Amino acid sequence: MLTNYEGIYRNGQIKLTQKPKNIPEGTKVIVTFIDSSKINLQEQEIDPQEAQILRENLASFADDWNSEEMSIYDDYDGTKSHD
Repeated sequence: MLTNYEGIYRNGQIKLTQKPKNIPEGTKVIVTFIDSSKINLQEQEIDPQEAQILRENLASFADDWNSEEMSIYDDYDGTKSHD
């Protein structure tokens, strides 16, 4: 069974935008992070000042995330299955 719920990742936790119905405690989840350039920050209750702080805090990771070597993770499962 797959059931989708939207949420926001903040301070190491995911806050769902609606409460799941009929989902038992302890149910396993899969989390997919969406490209933040496509997220309306106002809808996520993130104001421009908070967004700027987040950008500044994450900027130090950009060089690593965007490096050629990290492209191996674009198809991690496919690459791993060839090992």
